[in-house]
Amino acid sequence: MSEHDQIKLNLDEIRKRAIAAADRAGRDPKEITLIAVSKLNPADSVCIAAENEQYEFGENWVKELLDKQIEVNDYFSTKSPQTAAKIKWHFIGHLQTNKVKQLIGKTELIHSVDSLKLAKVIDSESKKKDLITDILLEINIAGEESKYGIRPEEAVAFTDSLAELSNIKIRGLMTVAPICDDPDTNRPYFRKMRDLFVDIKSKNYDNIDMSVLSMGMTLDFETAIEEGATHIRVGTGIFGARDYGAKSESR
Repeated sequence: MSEHDQIKLNLDEIRKRAIAAADRAGRDPKEITLIAVSKLNPADSVCIAAENEQYEFGENWVKELLDKQIEVNDYFSTKSPQTAAKIKWHFIGHLQTNKVKQLIGKTELIHSVDSLKLAKVIDSESKKKDLITDILLEINIAGEESKYGIRPEEAVAFTDSLAELSNIKIRGLMTVAPICDDPDTNRPYFRKMRDLFVDIKSKNYDNIDMSVLSMGMTLDFETAIEEGATHIRVGTGIFGARDYGAKSESR
């Protein structure tokens, strides 16, 4: 099977499963945004996905996102400008403060804000470009030492600390749940995320406009949808296994 056919088949399958999960939860499938996590996959694979009406992509490293963005835009610039205009890039990895300047204005949404220092740098760089940058607060919902993110019990106070930052807009929350064999194991974490989302959404700050709950990946996205996810991040389920040996320090 060609790569084109395989990606199309995978996308169709993920979409069907997402719709079924939304139906089980009594939700409108149109509420769910599928982000194809394209990290470590070539721009050619992104183009194939876009030709099959997948327009939202997630990247973990700034350099890879920017390089791939150029390649994909070049590919579609003459072939299909309307497709190029539909493509949106999400930054979903851990963001270093020294990379922020390069990223501002290049993404639909930064999913991984996990410190006041990072939020202030994003705000400052956005102000320089006269932009408001949409962000999500990354929550370490299971308290795993190996993962980044704000601890859930500190999330409300953290949100309060961002209230005066006028060039960011808090659009919601993101989490990376524990890796597990049984997706149902993560259901309590997803429910806790939903409760936290509702709590923060009720806060009356000018820079909060909560609408995004980004959670669920290839192994557990159906459970995440059942528990309220609006955005799911699926990589290997669409593009296949990644070659982590291809990652370089330049990213």
